[in-house]
Amino acid sequence: MENKQQFKKVVLAYSGGLDTSVIIPWLKENYGCEVIAVAADVGQGKELTGLEEKAIKTGASKLYIADIVDEFVNDYVFPTLKAGAKYEGYLLGTAFARPIIAKRIVEIAKKEGADAIAHGCTGKGNDQVRFELAIKAYAPDMPVIAPWRTWELKSREDEIEYAAKHDVPLSISSETNYSKDMNLWHLSHEGLDLEDPANEPNFDKILELGVSPEKAPDKPTYITLTFEKGIPVALDGEKLSGTELIEKLNKLGGENGIGILDLVENRLVGMKCRGVYETPGGEILYFAHSKLEELCLDKETSHYKELVACKYAELVYNGQWYTPLMTALNAFVDSTQETVTGEVKLKLYKGNIIAAGTTSPYSLYSEDIATFGEDHSYNQMDSQGFITLFGLPIKVRAQVQEKLGLL
Repeated sequence: MENKQQFKKVVLAYSGGLDTSVIIPWLKENYGCEVIAVAADVGQGKELTGLEEKAIKTGASKLYIADIVDEFVNDYVFPTLKAGAKYEGYLLGTAFARPIIAKRIVEIAKKEGADAIAHGCTGKGNDQVRFELAIKAYAPDMPVIAPWRTWELKSREDEIEYAAKHDVPLSISSETNYSKDMNLWHLSHEGLDLEDPANEPNFDKILELGVSPEKAPDKPTYITLTFEKGIPVALDGEKLSGTELIEKLNKLGGENGIGILDLVENRLVGMKCRGVYETPGGEILYFAHSKLEELCLDKETSHYKELVACKYAELVYNGQWYTPLMTALNAFVDSTQETVTGEVKLKLYKGNIIAAGTTSPYSLYSEDIATFGEDHSYNQMDSQGFITLFGLPIKVRAQVQEKLGLL
């Protein structure tokens, strides 16, 4: 462990939650350093209210609130959407927020002449990797303080007790102490009763972005999304910024019980963990984008892109955003999206997203060829020669087996 007296000024990735609230007095107590808090606005809304007052009261000398919502959407969310990347079904809401947050924290740390950067990620989680890989990419020699890996506090209950002793204001208790992460794209819930996969989540208790499918309206909601080169640009004909569009889809999706995922996932650090994710707008966008690609991508590109999506998701999940491979994969994905333009109509109903019609000027679907009726574009006798050649390896192998008495 580093010498605790070597840092005079430390920049802390600050959310105002339990971990980072406790870390401010802990850093001052253990390092005797000035603490500058940095909160990144990635669309968590009301969580930023009163944050400056809280940070100062807790012991920080100042608080930066970095507005990076639009950059987050345009440079991190939408590239991942275009890739169709999911990690074990998870839409990567926390994962792709960490690199941009860490990047901005490094910029402020350099501006402030800080000696180190601190974060509140636990030693069991993925976020410690995501933060620190991004820090290495932009400040390779910057020391990082990760209290969860060194301090005497062993649980969130210990943190609550420490906070009480140091007059740290908290809005939670041991009974409401879910570990949450929120941004414009999603809200995650972990801990407490969710740690046992045998327990059914109490959606009435934990959901914040919407309702359970049972409580959604009995009447479906129809929407139409417009995409240009893989990027959603309009909802029901209204041109919107990426941020505005996700906000509206979160509301519509949440009201219809869309985007709730209960997942036991494989963490990068080796263990399995269970969490509940709310991603109403994201679930809608992924579904719509996929339906449009069905029309616009040829078979070989579509199938290969599925392989790329899997690797892309692993890079995002593992915090490897700022790597040469990610740059290369983004170039591939962008090339596939040149013709992913069109409109997708959807029906939202009690947790379900149902396709209700897709159109594109670049559609590769030909009704004239695909029809079961009479057509003049496709000679069905051509398939005979195709089957003969396509099945030739199978036929030859069977002939050999028959000759050897193996059939």
